[in-house]
Amino acid sequence: MDKTKLKATILIISDTAFNDPSTDRAADVLSNVVKSEGGDQWSICDREIVPDDLLQIQHAVIRHCDSEDYVNALITTGGTGFAIKDSTPEAVTPLIHKHAPGLVHGMLAASLEITPFALMSRPVAGVRNRTLILTLPGSPKGAKENLQAVLKLLPHACWQAAGANSRAIHVGGVGKLEKEAGISDKQNVQRDKHHHGHSHSHGHSHGKGGHAIPKAHTRSEDQPISNNPRAGPSSRYRESPYPMLSVDDAVKLIMEHSPQPEPRRMAVNGLLVDYVLAEDVKAVDPVPAYRASIVDGYAVISTDSSSTKGVFPVESVSHAAPGQIPALQRGQIARITTGAPLPPGANAVVMVEDTVLRSMTEDGKEEKGVEILTDKIKPYENVREIGSDIKAGETILEQGEMITAVGGELGLLASVGRAEVLVYKKPVIGVLSTGDEIVMHDREGPLQLGEVRDCNRPTLMAAIKGWGYQVVDYGIAEDRSGSLEEHLRNALRHVDVIVTSGGVSMGELDLLKPTLERSLGGTIHFGRVSMKPGKPTTFATVPIKSTPGDPVTKLVFSLPGNPASALVTLHLFVLPSLHYSSGRRDSHSLPNIKVVLEENITCDPNRPEYHRIYVSARNDGYLHAHSTGGQRSSKVTSLRQANGLLCLPAAERTLAKGEMADALLLGSLAST
Repeated sequence: MDKTKLKATILIISDTAFNDPSTDRAADVLSNVVKSEGGDQWSICDREIVPDDLLQIQHAVIRHCDSEDYVNALITTGGTGFAIKDSTPEAVTPLIHKHAPGLVHGMLAASLEITPFALMSRPVAGVRNRTLILTLPGSPKGAKENLQAVLKLLPHACWQAAGANSRAIHVGGVGKLEKEAGISDKQNVQRDKHHHGHSHSHGHSHGKGGHAIPKAHTRSEDQPISNNPRAGPSSRYRESPYPMLSVDDAVKLIMEHSPQPEPRRMAVNGLLVDYVLAEDVKAVDPVPAYRASIVDGYAVISTDSSSTKGVFPVESVSHAAPGQIPALQRGQIARITTGAPLPPGANAVVMVEDTVLRSMTEDGKEEKGVEILTDKIKPYENVREIGSDIKAGETILEQGEMITAVGGELGLLASVGRAEVLVYKKPVIGVLSTGDEIVMHDREGPLQLGEVRDCNRPTLMAAIKGWGYQVVDYGIAEDRSGSLEEHLRNALRHVDVIVTSGGVSMGELDLLKPTLERSLGGTIHFGRVSMKPGKPTTFATVPIKSTPGDPVTKLVFSLPGNPASALVTLHLFVLPSLHYSSGRRDSHSLPNIKVVLEENITCDPNRPEYHRIYVSARNDGYLHAHSTGGQRSSKVTSLRQANGLLCLPAAERTLAKGEMADALLLGSLAST
């Protein structure tokens, strides 16, 4: 590997520096250390300042490590102490694929020789993808000491992380590596004193009769990070290994992995409602296909030079029914109904209100003579010209438009004679509840201690049906890996999307994540979201083979077990995916609205909250929002009459009654 200069970025983590960059001193100190002691191997390509916010720290780390233009080393400074806002280790640790405890030990040991307060720092080090991450204290002095302790060793780690040939690097043993790194003899003395006589070249034979070095065929970042159920409860995580994502970032991941819409042909009838067109629809014939009257009255021949006033014989009758109509001659009129074709020769229609009956036929059954009372009838008056509604070849509906239950789109398709149309297939959704404590809601008899009636499954299924999608009931799975796997495999064979509730938290019987990863070979794209309710929401994809044997990917949304959490996350995460895969071209999410608060509502200081509300339209022209009451995620009554979600920011504040606030509309509006 051509050893060009290594790229490094310095990430300053500090509320103070974020608000006033001139207050930062550590970045300059670290840059000088790299330039003066890095042996001309480094290039500082960027500096960035972020506040002491876990999500923003994670976004910055991912941005620098996951792009094609990744950096070899990301050096952070700040947020490693014990202050309330210090969260750098908590933000970085879940993002690391390979931890480097040796570097952490080296930094702490070097600083400890200077001050016992070195133990008050909480550094983290490791590799994410091809980037080495090093977290240093915010103190310029402490950051400098830590970096100096390991700087000369970092190129060795960075080249390997970048994909260099490890065997070639290690030829010549530790002595060569130390010499190249410019390590002092102090480390050599210590190594000899402890008789560590191993060499990185190992001297293994790889010819015939030797043995091959074991080689992993998977990347560490692709291996399961969920709990291993077989290891027992004492080995489970005490805190989630999944990074905390914002709602927007979670939705973005979902959209990236949602299947592209698939076209299919369907008959034009009522079953087409809620489908999205996969083609532009053009009119074959004009509408109307003939010159038609728009009123009941009398067809006449009108010219600019002659008057239509007078008594005229009624020569024929034109009804709105197919058939031949005799041509009209000058001086004659024809009785005509609304929508009926004009007789050949006629070019205008006089409303019946502008006429008087003057005579009848001898049998008294038909009109014989009718007087027209006005001479103001102009040519083409009260006439729908051919193609005046729709021209032949005109696009009447566009790809991406939805066929709604209002009926207008179906009417258009029927008016141009379309018997079939190309639309996008709608996903089929399977719904599954999990948990030993969950029992059917309609089971007879009283509940036993610890039992809970299943309200999630009926609620989620009703919501999905209300969106216009087919839903399949997969019942309740027990808290056993075998039972859960069996239910999921059965669903994966028959539906496109699986929605589960329960089993995604940190308990020893929360088996959704391990089953998806370890038993089904799925990929968990996120396992925590910064929101209230719904923090443990999980999204995964599972690869399977279709019935013909083609590889396909199915989506699994594992929602929290508390009823409010399950319904809120269904709307926020599942609905956008379904809309996308159904071909919807407009916004895939819920409609955004502004509401007037009818009471004071306090925000959560730590997480954005989706507060259930009842939205109504009033005569003042505004939408008004009432809270549905207590917002505990397990409180089913908070869902009663809820047709909106109030979007509350994470803040230590109270929104006052009468204040305007952002909300998402779940259902139809009420009027008061």
